[in-house]
Amino acid sequence: MESKTLHFLSQLAENNNREWFQQNRKDYDAAKADLEKLVAYLIEEVGKFQDLGNLQVKECIFRINRDIRFSKNKAPYKNNLSAGIGPGGKGSGKIDYYLQIQPGDRTFLGGGMWETTPEQLARFRQEIDYNADELKQIIHDKDFHAYYPKIEGEALKTTPKGYAKDHPEIELLKQKQLFFSHNYTDKEVTSKDFGKMVVQGISLLKPFTDYMNYVIYEQPAES
Repeated sequence: MESKTLHFLSQLAENNNREWFQQNRKDYDAAKADLEKLVAYLIEEVGKFQDLGNLQVKECIFRINRDIRFSKNKAPYKNNLSAGIGPGGKGSGKIDYYLQIQPGDRTFLGGGMWETTPEQLARFRQEIDYNADELKQIIHDKDFHAYYPKIEGEALKTTPKGYAKDHPEIELLKQKQLFFSHNYTDKEVTSKDFGKMVVQGISLLKPFTDYMNYVIYEQPAES
């Protein structure tokens, strides 16, 4: 990524209003083009080890405009650029590889269970209750754990309904969200090898997202 892209986002954070944005539209267009170039590279490289179908760059890029209808924060724009890479793009409804570009060493790559329905969460807990070993082998793998060291996301403070409080996998069962992310410094983001770093991160994350997509979206729930 170009350093001017991070500079634009830093300036936007300090001037988050439509008038400033329109006056600096050319800088936004350049930043967006910079992201599109990176996403095109990622699609090509990730496509070498995962079938992405005929994924297009435009299917991956999130809008910079915020939905402020139900938010107390009325700033019209996000302070970051983001993309969702995976079969079907950001609108697939499944777990993809989420990349967010944000200055201040806040850029990250991540993926996992975040916004799930009660049915999907029940599928996850059912699988953990039945056999947690497969997931644990993935997230405790040495290389995975080095890159994604901790579980992120909301968890219940109490025992989920239908499970014993002394269940051996109670901590996993409490998770309402199960997300992993890896942060990149601004120096890494603007280096010539940033694309390769992200591809490496995606390759490490793939077994986890594959597992979660199967459990939540593909595996039929038991009646």
